[in-house]
Amino acid sequence: MTEHQLEALMADRFPRYKQSSIAVAEELRRQITAEHYREGERLPAERQLAQLFAVSRATVRAALQRLEEKALVTRRVGSGTFVTRPEQGLAGASREDDIAEITSPLELIEVRAALEPNMARLAVLNMTARDVERLAESLAALEAAADDNERFSYWDAQFHQRIAEGVHNPLLTFMYGRINHVRNQWQWGAAKKKVLTPERIGDYNRMHRQIFEAIRGRDGEGAVAAMQAHMNEARTDLLAR
Repeated sequence: MTEHQLEALMADRFPRYKQSSIAVAEELRRQITAEHYREGERLPAERQLAQLFAVSRATVRAALQRLEEKALVTRRVGSGTFVTRPEQGLAGASREDDIAEITSPLELIEVRAALEPNMARLAVLNMTARDVERLAESLAALEAAADDNERFSYWDAQFHQRIAEGVHNPLLTFMYGRINHVRNQWQWGAAKKKVLTPERIGDYNRMHRQIFEAIRGRDGEGAVAAMQAHMNEARTDLLAR
């Protein structure tokens, strides 16, 4: 679909379309699953999307991140945002929900413990300066959520997702998006209310800062060790509760 065609579609459907990142992501998802954009096709640039939807570029970036977490697009630094596997948008949803329903919080942590230490090592090797800035933004939001477990949980997922994105491997980004999908399900929602006390949030944030400082300092072994310690603590907390 060309920029002109998308603009005409928006004018027809949403004459005063001025929405949040969730609404923008949902409209783009509809266009992708309806194959207005096909697999491998590049979406318009952030600036163009911001103009079309009458929103800020920050809102567009947040919307594209939501689509990437659902594996509908892949963002490539310097190249743009590309449709990946649109068939996953609707048909794949029920399969993902089935897996999320039967995966326990402990099983989730075990998968994360197997994946994330090496993910941190790869992030040290591949993160750009902008990636590190985005990770720092997530860390600042985490540290500001000291007594709010819902806000902390949201930014915790973003922090780890941005490490995955910083590796610049589309398959890893896709896999971590599925992990975050499981994290949003009811079993983890119940567990986090017991685990995420203000004291433990403070402990986790100290671990997050250690991970961040190791990545920023390009310390691969330090990043691995800090992530392993973080996963071990999370596992211990779940077992204790």
